Amino acid sequence: MKSNDHLNYNYKQMKKYDVTGIGNALVDIEFEVSDSFLEKNGIEKGLMTLVDEERQSDLMAAINTRTSKLQCGGSAANTIIALSQFGGSAYYCCKVAQDELGRFFMEDLRDSGVSHNLDPFQLEQGITGKCLVMVTADAERTMNTFLGITQTFSKAQLNIEAIKSSKYLYIEGYLITSPDARLAMMEAKKVAKENGVKVALTFSDPAMVKYFSEGFQELIGSGVDLLFANEEEAMIYTGKDNLAEAREAMKKLADHFVITQGKNGAMIYDGDTFIDIEPYPTVAVDSNGAGDMFAGAFLYGITNGHSYASSGKLASMASSKIVSQFGPRLAWEEAGKILDRLSPTQT
Repeated sequence: MKSNDHLNYNYKQMKKYDVTGIGNALVDIEFEVSDSFLEKNGIEKGLMTLVDEERQSDLMAAINTRTSKLQCGGSAANTIIALSQFGGSAYYCCKVAQDELGRFFMEDLRDSGVSHNLDPFQLEQGITGKCLVMVTADAERTMNTFLGITQTFSKAQLNIEAIKSSKYLYIEGYLITSPDARLAMMEAKKVAKENGVKVALTFSDPAMVKYFSEGFQELIGSGVDLLFANEEEAMIYTGKDNLAEAREAMKKLADHFVITQGKNGAMIYDGDTFIDIEPYPTVAVDSNGAGDMFAGAFLYGITNGHSYASSGKLASMASSKIVSQFGPRLAWEEAGKILDRLSPTQT
């Protein structure tokens, strides 16, 4: 290890948080539905679609079946909670309303060991965002999201000191849909860069990349330290027809990146070489949260002494477990068991 690297390592060790995340605060409500239900109701399968509260309520009434357990969610929240479950230190910047779901969201973050910017005495009147997650028999997840008060997420929700005190800033791509949130993303990245904090970005969803590419171009600018994408997102954003060309193009966007490949595992670029991460055998029933879990476990790994390869293996284990169950979150004991499966020599 070079002397400068040693100083940088010691500096990182003094950081209060492994990761500070920013994203949409949503309470997830999950249902099992059929493909015919999606077709009948004009729902585009496999994507996240923004809807108003009336449309979301009508769909929930039409489903008319038992829901899964409510959980605080949103892409970045799932990732930050995953990191916390593996033993990482995390902070989350978000916005909820002064309502029952808002209080639920705060309590769930607290119970998950995640520090946050929410003050129960300073919450605004409004409606906390809700994400209707519809899972079909092929384990594909389709989301119809009512953003509620989180659509007014802005610079005011950023905790600058938390960002400065983190090893990584993690930015959720879904925020790109709002002009105010986009400004907050830019500001958070600026603060991170000025204070030696690495910046990680997730594209979040193919629809975000397809319809908001200009916003991402502005945000990425000269590049980010770490970028998360799935195969479809990587090809759409780079305009390439195959993954081989897309991954080469992504070298211009990020120093390091992860391309998740579903049942085929993942591909990691560590700045020098590509690392193939093998998938773990599983029976998929629900893909909701798989990418978020992969990012959370991977971020935990690289901020806690693991190599890129070892972090990828941990993330693959964790995401394979997530797709074998309903809901985007591990039980606490499951996170410990997955960590135990990693050999100490794989750090």
